[in-house]
Amino acid sequence: MTEPNYFSFSSAQLVPQEERLAVGRKKGKLQIGVPRETCMQENRVALTPEGVHLLVSNGHEVLVETKAGEGAHYTDNDYSEAGASIAYSAKEVFECNVVLKVEPPSMDELDLMKQKQTLISALQLKTCTKEFFQKLMSKRVTAISYENIRDSEGQIPIVRCMSEIAGNASILIAAEYLSNVNDGKGYIMGGVTGVPPTEVVIIGAGTVGTFAARTATGMGANVKVFDRSLSRLKRLQDSIQVPVYTCVIQPKILEKALRRCDVAIGAMRSEGGRTPCVVTEDMVSKMKPRSVIVDVSIDQGGCFESSELTSHEKPIVVKHDVIHYGVPNIASRVSRTASFSLSNIFSQILITFGEEGGIEDVLRYRKDVRAGMYLYNGVLTNKAIGEWFDLPFSDSDLLFG
Repeated sequence: MTEPNYFSFSSAQLVPQEERLAVGRKKGKLQIGVPRETCMQENRVALTPEGVHLLVSNGHEVLVETKAGEGAHYTDNDYSEAGASIAYSAKEVFECNVVLKVEPPSMDELDLMKQKQTLISALQLKTCTKEFFQKLMSKRVTAISYENIRDSEGQIPIVRCMSEIAGNASILIAAEYLSNVNDGKGYIMGGVTGVPPTEVVIIGAGTVGTFAARTATGMGANVKVFDRSLSRLKRLQDSIQVPVYTCVIQPKILEKALRRCDVAIGAMRSEGGRTPCVVTEDMVSKMKPRSVIVDVSIDQGGCFESSELTSHEKPIVVKHDVIHYGVPNIASRVSRTASFSLSNIFSQILITFGEEGGIEDVLRYRKDVRAGMYLYNGVLTNKAIGEWFDLPFSDSDLLFG
């Protein structure tokens, strides 16, 4: 019995074949518009002069609206020296092929957009209306929400960067309101020789909680971290590499910790919907007088029942003799650092668009970038938006199949 030949070839396969080489994708030139942010309290800018210089050096054209960097202390001269053109009207910027913003465009700004542009901005679904999406669809815009773009490891880089800033800043904000300057109890964050350290309670062990704990321990405070997930607590402990009290959220233990603390940080996040409210108003009423609460989760409702949404102009409210800080956009408070962080990521994404054959090719072949797309040439590709606003939507895999 002869053994079967698993390696036999047909006569056609034995004939010498022509070599097939991969066809290189043609580099594209982008025309990028950076408008001035008109949203209240928004001081960040999507591209810094350093980011502009990098893009211009790679052959792209950048148009920046006058005073766009003013909130982050960048002048028009900084941008022009980096190679950008300065526009003296928003209309001119919104006519660029790619519009890059931090906040979503207003309805008035949408009127300035033309057909088949690409919009890169935050989505902020809870602040958008059905008319917002219908207008984008009518203009056949391709829209990408940067807070959903993922990297090669599946992480969300921009959300992580802003969370790092919020975590660090929350402790610095608490330190301000502990001092006499802001009618606090007159404590220094941390401790000095012979004086007990400040007690800090952090609720949430995600990125915000981790960086808040890292900053607080670095300043010498005694830190306690609570979270519903044991694995997140373990990851935080491994990341900080400094002994930190960690505990799964249990109301009685949490209440006891809050009674003794000087600062409480709300750092819990929700994948969808409202942040779970884990601290009742009764718990807050039992805290020390002039203690400080910084609720970083306030943009999703807050994890303290007594928290209120505040602004940079009036950042605090006092309830039960406890200072509450409830500004949702903490990163805008340190706008230059936040802008630099955003620009680092945006500039690399835009360079990728140019080097890999244009925006359409990148969206076709790069699922990490496509994760942020919610409109493609006016077709809604986000199921959640479609169901929320009762709009027709299509799976992006079918569009690029």
